[in-house]
Amino acid sequence: MGSQLGNAGLLLVNTLINIYLFLLMLRFLLQASRADYYNPISQSTVKITQPVVGLFQGFLRPVGPFDLATLAAGFLLKAISIIVILQIAGFGMPPLLGVAIGTVAALANAILKIYFFALIAMIILSWVAPQASHPGAILIMQLVEPIMSPLRKVIPPLGMIDLSPIVAFIAISLLDGLVVSSLTRAAGVSGALIGL
Repeated sequence: MGSQLGNAGLLLVNTLINIYLFLLMLRFLLQASRADYYNPISQSTVKITQPVVGLFQGFLRPVGPFDLATLAAGFLLKAISIIVILQIAGFGMPPLLGVAIGTVAALANAILKIYFFALIAMIILSWVAPQASHPGAILIMQLVEPIMSPLRKVIPPLGMIDLSPIVAFIAISLLDGLVVSSLTRAAGVSGALIGL
């Protein structure tokens, strides 16, 4: 009974860390896509993640649109969580290379999930409220535009039907199935530690 309660507690902690990692990667992607910084959702994401990101901003400067401090904060947070959870669960100290690979898989998984959900929201919005001015709708459009714009140049719409989101979903599924799964196997850690 105590072991099951302990496992449930570790699962809860891991889920909370994965949600925070999701927010960190959302902040990273919003900055990379140059989304509106003053959007209320952007501001909330920055406020929630600033305590961790602020630790790295003194020595890690952005490179173009990519905020290395946010990436480093996500990497370190997830790596420490993998080590601590495995230690508490009684598996001992995992190999550091495995932890690093598992952490990269977790970051990639979070980024792919953000794009997956943003694309679904974009499709729904395009059907029900194509000219929506809600801050959330604007932010979703700004977030997905950097990946949709190149796809739309290659795959023009067929009348009223835009096939580019289908290609984006296929690419996300392939990356998740091939890259993230391969990294997770190479890391030698449980897939539950990697993603939501």
